[in-house]
Amino acid sequence: MNDQPNDGLKQFENGTPPDNNLVWAILSTVLCCLPLGIVSIIKSTNVNTLWAQGQYDEARKAADDAKKFAMWSAGVAVAVWIIGAILYFAFFAMILAGAAANDGSY
Repeated sequence: MNDQPNDGLKQFENGTPPDNNLVWAILSTVLCCLPLGIVSIIKSTNVNTLWAQGQYDEARKAADDAKKFAMWSAGVAVAVWIIGAILYFAFFAMILAGAAANDGSY
């Protein structure tokens, strides 16, 4: 009878599109690490396009990659803040140690 595959049934079997994580991608770009955030935005914008083209596995992988890059961006930002705080306090301690060593004599 009809040799054409039923695309509507196939889409029904695959369910709804995965969350593209675009909000997290944008937030990680603005607040965290710009290069990793940009990659996350690119991956997240591909999710709905791939899903509409019927590339369901690629859409799921793009969604997972978008989330992964957003999390890496946040992790890099946290690491940079921690290293910056450590360097700040170390520099402050060196200034105090230098001031104590001078103890007012010229």
